[in-house]
Amino acid sequence: MTVSESVSKPHRVVVIGTGAVGSTTAYTLLLHKRMSELVFIDANHNKALGEALDMNHGLPFVGGVKLWAGDYSDCKDADIIIIAAGSNQRPGETRIDLLNRNSAIFEDIISNITKYNNSGILLIATNPVDILSYVSWKKSGWPSNRVIGSGTLLDSARFRYLIGKEKGIDPRSIHAHIIGEHGDSELPVWSLSNIAGAPLNFEEDKQKEIFENTKNAAYEIINAKGSTSYAIALALDRIVAAILQNEHAVLNVSSLLEDYHGISDVYLGVPAIVGRDGIQAKLPIPMNEHEEELLRASATKLKDQIAQLDI
Repeated sequence: MTVSESVSKPHRVVVIGTGAVGSTTAYTLLLHKRMSELVFIDANHNKALGEALDMNHGLPFVGGVKLWAGDYSDCKDADIIIIAAGSNQRPGETRIDLLNRNSAIFEDIISNITKYNNSGILLIATNPVDILSYVSWKKSGWPSNRVIGSGTLLDSARFRYLIGKEKGIDPRSIHAHIIGEHGDSELPVWSLSNIAGAPLNFEEDKQKEIFENTKNAAYEIINAKGSTSYAIALALDRIVAAILQNEHAVLNVSSLLEDYHGISDVYLGVPAIVGRDGIQAKLPIPMNEHEEELLRASATKLKDQIAQLDI
């Protein structure tokens, strides 16, 4: 794409699935005016129509965006296609329990997208996000750099929030990573966690408490209100901004690993450079031996799940 084309061509984002995550993400994108065109697609077209109409009525307050409820043909000119469709995670259910139901749904979605678009970026939000990102990559046939999962970006935000709360410091000033699966086998990289370069120096019990609260945050929210929506919408909005503005931002998204600490052929959340072409590179951050062992265990868990799929 030339510079003149990038300036003149409207930025289009398609959101597939207008449940809690999809609709909240669309609203967040609208408020931040991330794109000039926003399209809603849902198996329940009336739901998509309702969301589009409701947000259209707010345009006098924000302006600058054309939005409508469409169909898969509207994916044709999309820069980014966010997939937030699928079965919801139920109270007491792990993300991996969703695998078989959502994998079948995704096969249909991806085949419909690729009828009209082979040059955009797929941004996967549906759980289990790492496995469904891998499924999307395989089913689409697209280069892996253009198939991205939300990964552990939200988990890392929760981690930073809890550390900041404990320290009485703005979480934006906390540098800390959750990597691996977006789920039960994720791991904290305590060895790199710091504030302005200063190590956190938590006692082991406090580290365990903060991490357990991070890992179980989604379950707590789901038990309380049925689903998560606001923070994941902000995480997806952040990824969209990094792509459309070609930021080369480092974000803990889910991407295909190739000899990353010896791990290959699986999608996991690790720090990656994100720009206009999607994933530019993965950062092989240094970890201690225990952390590497946990990351390999996370990869093995997901590979075992993927091996059971017909892809």
